[in-house]
Amino acid sequence: MFTMVKHESRDDDQHSLTGFGVAGAVAIILLGVAFSSEAYSQTATMQHVAAKQQIRSGKTLQTSAALRDLWVGHIFWVRNVSIAAMDNNDAALKASEQQAVANAKSIAASIEPFYGADAKEAFFKLLAGHYGAIKAYLLATVGGTASAQAAATQSLTSNAEDITVFLSKANPHLPKDTLGSLLLAHGSHHIQQIQELKARNYAAEAKTWEDMKNHVYQIADATADALTKQYPEQF
Repeated sequence: MFTMVKHESRDDDQHSLTGFGVAGAVAIILLGVAFSSEAYSQTATMQHVAAKQQIRSGKTLQTSAALRDLWVGHIFWVRNVSIAAMDNNDAALKASEQQAVANAKSIAASIEPFYGADAKEAFFKLLAGHYGAIKAYLLATVGGTASAQAAATQSLTSNAEDITVFLSKANPHLPKDTLGSLLLAHGSHHIQQIQELKARNYAAEAKTWEDMKNHVYQIADATADALTKQYPEQF
C-alpha cells in the first residue's frame, strides 16, 4: 500500500564567462560547450525531480484512496450491525460484527509501516473501544434506555479524545484540535444514523450517510497528508 520512493535534488550552478582575443575566444567556446552540457544536465535533473514529485503526489493519493476505502468500510459495516440489531437478525448481526472487527484491524494495520506493530495493536484497541461505544448506544436505543444511551455517548466522546491524543502524539501534522473535532463529529454521525434508523426515517438517514461518507473522506485525507509530511521519503 505504501511504496518508498527516494528523492534526489541538486543545486543549480552559476557560471559567468569573460574572455579577450583568440585565447579568450577559445576559452569562451570551451566554456560554452561545458555550459551547454551542464545546462542539459540541470534540465534533466529538474525533469527527474519533477517526475519524482508526480510519483510522490500519486502515492499520497493512493494512500488517501486506500484509507477512504477502509473508513467507508467502517461506516458500512456499523450500519449493517445497526440494522441487524433493530431487526433482531442474529445471523446478520454476527456476520456484520465480524466484518466490522476485521475492518478495524485493517485500519489499525495501516499505521504499522510507519509506527510499528505495538502502535498497530494500541490503535486497534482504541478502534475496538470506538465500536464498543457505538454498539452500546445502539443496544440502548433499541431497548429504549435513555440512561444507557447517555453513558454510551460519554464513552464515545472519551474514546474520541483517546484516539485524538494517540494519533496527534504519533504525528505532529495531525493537530489535536482539528483531529478531535473530526472524530467527535464522526461519533455524532453514528448517533444520528442510529436514531434515524430506529425511527425508520430513511430519507433523513440517506442524507446522514452522505455526510458520514464525506466526513470519513476528510479523516482519510488528513491522515494521508500528515503521513506524507512526516515521512516524505516513503511517498
